[in-house]
Amino acid sequence: MPPVYRGPFGKPQAERLLWRAGFGPRPGEAERLAKLGLEGAVHKLTHPGRERLRGAKPHDNDGHPLAPNDVWGHDQLWWLDRMVRTTQPLAERMTLVWHDWFATSEDGVGPARLMLRQNRLFRQHALGSFSTLLTEVTRDPAMLLWLSGTDNEKDDPNENYGREMMELFTIGADRGGYTEQDVREQARALTGWRNDWDDNLGPVNFRFDKRRHDNGVKKIFGKKGIFDWRDSCRLCVHHRLHPSFFVTKLWSYFVPTAPPAATRRELERLYVRHGFAVRPVVEAILRHPALYLGPRMVKSPAVYTAGLLRALGRGIDTEDWTWLMSLAGQQLFFPPNVAGWDDSRWLDTATYRARWLIASQAIEKRALKPDKTKLPDDASKLLVRAEAFFGRPVLTGQTHSELKRFAKSALGDANAKWKKEQYPALIENALRQLLASSPDLQTC
Repeated sequence: MPPVYRGPFGKPQAERLLWRAGFGPRPGEAERLAKLGLEGAVHKLTHPGRERLRGAKPHDNDGHPLAPNDVWGHDQLWWLDRMVRTTQPLAERMTLVWHDWFATSEDGVGPARLMLRQNRLFRQHALGSFSTLLTEVTRDPAMLLWLSGTDNEKDDPNENYGREMMELFTIGADRGGYTEQDVREQARALTGWRNDWDDNLGPVNFRFDKRRHDNGVKKIFGKKGIFDWRDSCRLCVHHRLHPSFFVTKLWSYFVPTAPPAATRRELERLYVRHGFAVRPVVEAILRHPALYLGPRMVKSPAVYTAGLLRALGRGIDTEDWTWLMSLAGQQLFFPPNVAGWDDSRWLDTATYRARWLIASQAIEKRALKPDKTKLPDDASKLLVRAEAFFGRPVLTGQTHSELKRFAKSALGDANAKWKKEQYPALIENALRQLLASSPDLQTC
């Protein structure tokens, strides 16, 4: 079995777990999870029970319910709302993982309803069988449109999906796992899908048409057979290089450094022994010492935004999150290409400004009014209040010291009566903004 973390499991460890396996803690949630111990905490996340969405229902700028099928951007708000209100954070986080793994964009699909259908598919199979998930994704209407599945027929094979299924979804590129001949033969096996067009609804009635399928003998990975699309998926999952590809890629969503060779081998054996089930591998990763002792990870814009709202108990009450997350580099349902988002680009000089604006938007409705709020003229007390505003997140000593130094310096400029009265509220507002934008809250 893979190694298991044996160190202390207190609030810092529980908080990291909630960020890596979800969207951060609600106030008091990390403390409650810590009391369960590592095994209890991991079990609670991987076996959460029936989902409930807690909190106020989402609405647009005018207070109207969201219309994710019909209004641009509302599909993204609908999903962000689930991230904020879910009681199954790991399942929702895995839905985001699969969206990146099988990256499909509304730009190439069209109707939001098809992207939302795919989103439900990812959620349904979040921790289930990867083999089943791959099979369902292969016939999913959004994917069929995105990677030319409905353009792939026996008289004119299209290689798009067959190539990406091997390169990005199951085996990996430049590993000697497949040849160009395998790509061509996979394309033949995947032929047969089609759909109709409705002037009002767009693409509809996706189905497999035997007349469009090449039912001849194919040779894939050295095996011969009258293979169809189901066989194509099966052959990829049973490929000798699939387990190592799967566990390494899955690991990267939870830990920013590569798994040790021994751990990778143990995870591969675990994956195969459980019939390509996702849950046991995720459980092992969430127990692994590398998750708790390794370096911090930069939160993606969606995780960062949802986490701020969860900490503040605020729901989706504005449409601004759509353009703000896009400005930060992650527009849900619009990954940049079939390879998904580049995690190394989450924080740079361009996207950090967007994160500053996200933090500002998250806290602005509860900003203190300096002419109506009486607060202590004490830097330590103001910092305690600012930390409590976000549920007292775990901070590094450096961040805590810098925030306190700022508060002391700002209070030192209060050299008039009106400044002494109004500066404390202004300083606490600033502390909230700086805290939300700090390295400690940008990473986990």
